[in-house]
Amino acid sequence: QVRAYSSWMASPSPHDRSRKDDEDDPVEQMISRTGCTELHYAVQDCMAEHQDWRVCQTQVQAFKDCMMNFQNRRKEQLKKQQTSTNSATR
Repeated sequence: QVRAYSSWMASPSPHDRSRKDDEDDPVEQMISRTGCTELHYAVQDCMAEHQDWRVCQTQVQAFKDCMMNFQNRRKEQLKKQQTSTNSATR
């Protein structure tokens, strides 16, 4: 059996992707909106296997890059919305 590496993880096994609990988990919901879910699972799988975050730096960096790209796209969307809202109210 694979042990969880973090107390916020809903499932004791990162390989079990079909649990109803994951659908209710706010972290899982947030990550699913980013498009970085598979990279998140790769970090979980690596950590469960190695129990050492230093071994998982490739997976951590890929997940971090994906999340940063999502955040940058989101900022641009918000900036465009704000610009169009300001233009419409003038």
